[in-house]
Amino acid sequence: MDLGLTGRAVVVTGASSGVGLATAALLLAEGAHVAACARDGVRLEKALADLPRAHGARLCTAACDVLDADDVRRFVTGAGEEFGGLDGVVNNAGRSLMARLADTGDDQWRDELHLKIFSVLHVVRAAQPWLRPGAAVVNVNAILSRQPEPRLAATSAARAALLNLSKTLATELAPDVRVNSVCLGLVDTGQWRRRYEQSGTTQSWDEWTAALAGDRGIPLGRLGTAEEVAFPIVALLSPRASYITGSALDVGGGVARYV
Repeated sequence: MDLGLTGRAVVVTGASSGVGLATAALLLAEGAHVAACARDGVRLEKALADLPRAHGARLCTAACDVLDADDVRRFVTGAGEEFGGLDGVVNNAGRSLMARLADTGDDQWRDELHLKIFSVLHVVRAAQPWLRPGAAVVNVNAILSRQPEPRLAATSAARAALLNLSKTLATELAPDVRVNSVCLGLVDTGQWRRRYEQSGTTQSWDEWTAALAGDRGIPLGRLGTAEEVAFPIVALLSPRASYITGSALDVGGGVARYV
């Protein structure tokens, strides 16, 4: 199926690894122009250097801290000027804070809420003057936004706030811009690889993650891959998804227990 993304310009944040990198790769393969950013510009350039792309697809990269409004404005404005406008934004910057409520200090709460909210607000505000009619924004969120876990108290609350904000943006930016969320479960990313290495386990990665999936009650019995997340993100950016806005799509192997 042709997703209709050829020649469309999309901003992707947090693109040096994991879901952001997989999303940038798929967009380029679909013929889209991509403006990618990450805090570590050298790592970003290395990660994207050899990505295959469809004929005519263009790529520009920049080091950018999404919590710095001026930094974001420079990056997004540069992308808008480079491509003559923007057709999509993928807000992908984020992390998880593993700590119970009693072990989470006030500064950690502030950091989590600041990251989850302003990493999106800064980018959307900067992109608004450049977004063409029919543009789409996809906020990468987590199933935690609706299904909090005790070991992720601050992150769960911050994710819920982002889900609420995304719904508001979908209303306020309509009808010219669509806004949707993709809510992740457990995905094989660098963060989980580091936790595996720090665990001191004698199990293989596959054994360890299978046990983790069992403990979390994931019906598909495994972690997802970045590529499995990138497809629904890119699909929601497609003009073929033109009647979908204000929605939140779960990509978590069935882990969600709510209806």
